[in-house]
Amino acid sequence: MDVLLQIDTATLAESINNTWILVVSFLIFFMHAGFAMLEAGQVRSKNVANQLTKNLLTWSVGVTVFFLIGAGISSLVGGGGFAAPWMGGPEGYVGWLYGAVFAMTAATIVSGAVAGRAKLRAYVTYTFLLAAVIYPVVTGITWAGAYIEFGGAAFHDFAGGMIVHGMGGIAGLTAAWVLGPRMGRYDEDGSVNVIPGHSMTFAVLGTLILAFGWYGFNVGTAAIWSVGDGVFELATLGRVAMGTTIAMGSGAMGAGLVAWLKTSKVDTLYVANGLLAGLVGITAIPDTTVWWGAFLVGGLAGAQLPLVFELTEKIGIDDVCAVFPVHGSAGILGTLAFPFVAAPGVVESVGSAFVAQLIGVVAIAAWTVVATALVWFVLKAAGQARVTPEHEQEGLDLSEHGVETYPEFGGDRDTVVADGGVSYSMADESGVMDDD
Repeated sequence: MDVLLQIDTATLAESINNTWILVVSFLIFFMHAGFAMLEAGQVRSKNVANQLTKNLLTWSVGVTVFFLIGAGISSLVGGGGFAAPWMGGPEGYVGWLYGAVFAMTAATIVSGAVAGRAKLRAYVTYTFLLAAVIYPVVTGITWAGAYIEFGGAAFHDFAGGMIVHGMGGIAGLTAAWVLGPRMGRYDEDGSVNVIPGHSMTFAVLGTLILAFGWYGFNVGTAAIWSVGDGVFELATLGRVAMGTTIAMGSGAMGAGLVAWLKTSKVDTLYVANGLLAGLVGITAIPDTTVWWGAFLVGGLAGAQLPLVFELTEKIGIDDVCAVFPVHGSAGILGTLAFPFVAAPGVVESVGSAFVAQLIGVVAIAAWTVVATALVWFVLKAAGQARVTPEHEQEGLDLSEHGVETYPEFGGDRDTVVADGGVSYSMADESGVMDDD
């Protein structure tokens, strides 16, 4: 007790705040487990290992690149000069990690859109550039620089509904457009074929893990920023916790309802992805949204999911894990809804606030589309964007990694095993045991 009394209160507060920032960062990092399961469940069994590898490398490559380059670029664009974490002292490492987990959330979203046909080296190259430049420019003009405003109203994105999720969803849609659809996705007459994922169980497990981590994304951020003038703003924290939870539930119900109205069936995957769309929809505005606004934004974000996914199908874009309707259009919707669902006294001019939000959405979308398309078109021109038709038919697990995720279901062919060798059948084609 004597030791505690001797500690300066400001030092104690800083220590507690930094500890909480780390806890929040760990929660957001755990969302990668959710993304891995969600995406693995939505791809075919022959591409599961490839999808899991992409998720592992997204973090491994992206977080190191963000440390060396990306954080400095964000600071530079924001007007603070190139201030990478390694240029300062360890005091800044906590803040860097907090920024890095947000950056890697944006990066990993893209992997679900290009599943089943993108070369691993192409995806890793794009992840490098997203972590180094593409995402940092977005944070540079928004969180770091706060350049976007109109009529005295500043662009508002509390926890990354547009800056992180909208940007990632738009990047995924752009990459999927450049790559083209998977083999067999469309018939010659343009009709769409459904290619179901291999595990609904994995997809739902991933959804719930992501929802758990989202409390770090939104509520954790609110706790960090709720201390003002030495007074803890419980109202802000409570509003964020409420809005995040209500929008989550409303998103699932909205997507399930629209799916039922269209097909007379409640599609499980739409419900799962609708839950996530509701979370994305509220992420930009949970600190300002009234209770009924959380219902409205979450419900609309979920309801638009089946409709927007169908639209992307009709225009020929094969977005495997529905990353654009879940993250892109839902993020745009929530960001633009800001002035209409804000609590009394938050917005002085609805018109000015809406225009500021619209400018931010357009600026982020335009930069993301141009930068992403440029990278993938260059990779495509170099013949490095997409696997060969033979490898796509065989599956990326074998062609890119030399493994099968489910070797016991591999049929009669020799099975490649995890150490790179081959497990040969003990019987010949007639079923007679080989004496050797």
